[in-house]
Amino acid sequence: MYELVDTKTEEILVQDVARGVAVRVILDKNLEGTHNAPAYDYLSAHGVQVAWAPPGFDADHEKAMVVDTETAWIMSLNLTSRYYSNTRDFAVEDTDAADVAAILSVFDADFRGATVSPGTGSSLVWSPTTSYADLIGLIESAKTSLLVENEEMENTGVVGALEAAARNGVDVEVVMNDTSKYADDFDQLVSSGVKVSTYPGDPGLYIHAKAIVVDAKGPSARAFVGSQNFSTASLNYNRELGIVTDNSGVISRLAARIQEDFVGASPWSS
Repeated sequence: MYELVDTKTEEILVQDVARGVAVRVILDKNLEGTHNAPAYDYLSAHGVQVAWAPPGFDADHEKAMVVDTETAWIMSLNLTSRYYSNTRDFAVEDTDAADVAAILSVFDADFRGATVSPGTGSSLVWSPTTSYADLIGLIESAKTSLLVENEEMENTGVVGALEAAARNGVDVEVVMNDTSKYADDFDQLVSSGVKVSTYPGDPGLYIHAKAIVVDAKGPSARAFVGSQNFSTASLNYNRELGIVTDNSGVISRLAARIQEDFVGASPWSS
């Protein structure tokens, strides 16, 4: 977990230990060490096995859980209570045995500070190993439509892939926060035919999600949800985890929410 600042969650983890559950937690230290320190200290003092993430990554930006070695949750959200009420985030439940085994293998290595080459299971997207190629390939696979929500937009490869899709006749809709940091990228996308809508942020809806829906209503429909922002650090230097799914229920709900967010935002204007 990149950020754990939620006393209720911390209490539940301690209660799990008290009823005999083996609980292990990895927290980021490189960027969020100060914010995570109270949770680290509290959990450690109450029987939870806690480790700081390996220092070899710019950040451990992954947000994931595995329950009873059977079910994984792959998320864009941090366990930070102050964000829950006004932040758009998504999570996917994954019971695929190969995926769960791969996630556990990476967790075990990261917990020990050991080197690991992440297995992709049936559908996993890892940083810093495969995510850049996986996400570019996913965008390039679109035939009719792309729905995108992301917090960051500074990776030139991703920007270029979205532009190319729009120029090739794909209907591309992007929902983000209105920030001057990405103004040039937004202008570049719009000039290529991408539709960009933005939210002003605090006190309104904040787009923290990292999601892509490809060809939502077609036989080739797929969706991505994960921790990866469209930034070079996130794709190439952080520990991150995402999933690509063809589950129709996940795709339809995700597409509906992103489209609602797109309509509720304001068209980008530089």
